[in-house]
Amino acid sequence: MRSVEASHEHAHALWDKLVDFEVSQADEALRHLMTGLCELADAQNACWIGAVRLSGNFPGDPVNGWRPRTIRHLHPTGPILDSSNKQSQNLEAGSVDETTVKNVAGAGTFRVNRLVDLVPGEWFDSPYYHNHYREVGRADAIWAGVPINEDTESYFGVFRDEKHPPFTAAERDAIAYALRGLKWFLLRQMLSHGLLVARSPLTPVERQVLHGLLTGVTEKEIAAAQGQSYHTTHEYVAAIYRKFGVNNRAALMALWLGKA
Repeated sequence: MRSVEASHEHAHALWDKLVDFEVSQADEALRHLMTGLCELADAQNACWIGAVRLSGNFPGDPVNGWRPRTIRHLHPTGPILDSSNKQSQNLEAGSVDETTVKNVAGAGTFRVNRLVDLVPGEWFDSPYYHNHYREVGRADAIWAGVPINEDTESYFGVFRDEKHPPFTAAERDAIAYALRGLKWFLLRQMLSHGLLVARSPLTPVERQVLHGLLTGVTEKEIAAAQGQSYHTTHEYVAAIYRKFGVNNRAALMALWLGKA
């Protein structure tokens, strides 16, 4: 087990490296962060969830309108992806596991918990644990919730397989320390998916065009890189501006610089 000092040094190195990624490298930066979290806690997999709180009243909704809008896995497998899809479907149907309810109950506050911090021992005998943990190669997890604003949050899950012992409180705290200073990074991550100020999430093609805009290349260069006509690319650019409520590239960039 790492000492507290070694864990902090690892986190500092992780922060320093994240600063070096360009704004157009959101996916690469996220993968680097998840890899670093796994190394920090001796975990074998991780995921990131961008969640939003839908407007309106949701009587009887156990998660008060919160919904995942994008999920990224460090090491996706068929069973893991199937599990994610099934859980999203169950959430829409109003069937939500206790761990999710307790995680969402802390919305608006920074929190990091192990499974044993969230649920009693008998939960580990539940069908949910068997189907969505054991069956996909997970034995234990650390879950972190990071508020971005009152209607958006980033969630991280860090997972161990059954060949390793459960996470310790010290490992949980190491993950908390690493994530506590990264709101700036998670703000960019949410922006890159259109989950913060955009009126609707960005499509995969729109994200590629957005990355070109943030890099500073011309629309003709973006079109060539995407194998699109200039006219098609220009339509994507216009759609991106509409979604973010801006009129030009300078205003779009200002969002990433925290000036708008």
